[in-house]
Amino acid sequence: METKEKTVIKLSVSSPAFEHEGNIPVKYTCDGSAVNPPLNIEKVPDETKSIAIIVDDPDAPGKTFVHWVTWNINPTRSIPENIRSGDQGNNGKGQLGYTGPCPPSGTHRYYFRVFALNDMLLDLKGGASREELEIAMQGHIVATGELMGKYSGSGKKK
Repeated sequence: METKEKTVIKLSVSSPAFEHEGNIPVKYTCDGSAVNPPLNIEKVPDETKSIAIIVDDPDAPGKTFVHWVTWNINPTRSIPENIRSGDQGNNGKGQLGYTGPCPPSGTHRYYFRVFALNDMLLDLKGGASREELEIAMQGHIVATGELMGKYSGSGKKK
């Protein structure tokens, strides 16, 4: 059986708040307001019907910690700080929405992965996990890109 692979375009993801591989400002972490940082997305294909974002920390003790799972964001080239649109999934704390970086020790890397999709994921219910979003996105990803930021903080929410 032959499978036809779709070409996935590379998005350019950046933030006015920090450089790729740079330090994430305290405002976007557990030591600050813990709101999502603004993101800029370039090279969004015309066929994009929605945007999805997954943010994780592969340096967390034990396993990768998920900080944000969101989807059904209208096609855009700019994700505002503390965005309120789109559907929210459960983060690693079992809560809906974004939870800021909060490493228990040392410096951790945080990957902001952005997906341009050719559909709205209407069958996926709020509170879905990262894994459920990844399954729902299969066959719908037309472009993807990522931004990585670092943070080393107190590890304790103020």
